[in-house]
Amino acid sequence: MTAMKRKHAAGLFVTGTDTGVGKTYVGAMIARELRRAGFRVGVYKPAASGCRRQGGKRVSDDAVALWEAAGRPGSLERVCPQRFLAPLAPHLAALEEGQRLDSKLLREGLEYWRRRSEVIVVEGAGGLMSPLGEEEYVADLAHDFGFPLIVVARNALGVINQTLQTLIAAAAFRDGLEVAGIVLNHPAAPGDDPSLATNRRELIARCVPPVLAEVAHRAASFDAEVDWANLAGVAPAR
Repeated sequence: MTAMKRKHAAGLFVTGTDTGVGKTYVGAMIARELRRAGFRVGVYKPAASGCRRQGGKRVSDDAVALWEAAGRPGSLERVCPQRFLAPLAPHLAALEEGQRLDSKLLREGLEYWRRRSEVIVVEGAGGLMSPLGEEEYVADLAHDFGFPLIVVARNALGVINQTLQTLIAAAAFRDGLEVAGIVLNHPAAPGDDPSLATNRRELIARCVPPVLAEVAHRAASFDAEVDWANLAGVAPAR
């Protein structure tokens, strides 16, 4: 598959160390900050599973959250053009409905946002090595889109191993995927987990890409100022 180079817009590809780590929450926060900085922001989730029915349509709550955060640009239908009900990998969820995940549409759907955005926030499904078919993974999309990765990691016991494995996968995939940095997220309220006090320090010491920020449970902002536009490859905030 020919890699898609940046033609009209820069962007960030939000991935995670696992499912349920808060990619949508963090991606929406990034979109919101870029919008506040004055950029025309596009949001794209190539495929979603575990969607719900509403009025005869399949609704991806992740897509809605991203769209709302970006200021409702363009068409909501174009945020996530392939939506499936079963909580499985997208290609398996499609098969449950007698359909096939459209690999071509996964890529061509981004062009809608390239034409009308200065910067695009893309959210992948699951982690980098989550499958999108028999021989395709989320990492293939990240490679073809060419946007730097934002790795969202759940702040809990095991995050060091999961984050390092994700970074190793990014470095080893094809000719390597650029990682802009890591966001340490708290998708659940902190419990009795002593690793919470040391996880960030350990990640900073062991990861080559920087730990950009941390997000407290249900926080509305990052705990550090991050120039997301610069990371995405556009001019600093205007």
